[in-house]
Amino acid sequence: MSRIGKLPVAVPSGVDVTLDDSIVRVKGPKGELQQHILPVVSVTIDGGQVVVARKSDDKPGRSAHGLTRTLVANMIDGVTKGFRKSLELQGVGFRVNKAGNDLNFSLGYSHPVSYAAPAGIAFTVEGTNRVHVEGIDKQRVGQVAAEIRGLRPPEPYKGKGIRYSGEVVRKKLGKAGKAGKK
Repeated sequence: MSRIGKLPVAVPSGVDVTLDDSIVRVKGPKGELQQHILPVVSVTIDGGQVVVARKSDDKPGRSAHGLTRTLVANMIDGVTKGFRKSLELQGVGFRVNKAGNDLNFSLGYSHPVSYAAPAGIAFTVEGTNRVHVEGIDKQRVGQVAAEIRGLRPPEPYKGKGIRYSGEVVRKKLGKAGKAGKK
């Protein structure tokens, strides 16, 4: 039995969970989310809890059991609290500013880089070198943060680039081996 999948998901007050065929809909104070459920698992709502059970013990059923429970739990967390990822810009002249719903980056290229906010995502800029990506869908928040990081990933020699808050970039030595030879 999946240790994660067998745990029931508590539904807080103010959140409405409905089940239509193979779609779970979660509606809360911050918005509404829906998720397609695979046919190898079953989702039931009893009392103030959502319970996920697998229909068979084969490999796809075991794989989807914990995943489905986690997806439902993330949907409930998203419509109540929301999710947030923070990014930092490090490098001389690297800056970010917000123009409406879009972000404008100066990343050491010969041109400014613009990133438009997708639906359901909000950006907040702190100072000139911090960006916070916020939304109710955990997967979308993580994907947008990864796309922003991909505009200029941190490089290993000087550490310049866009990184997640708290991310540690291991630095390489560079051309130190050549300096000792004559």
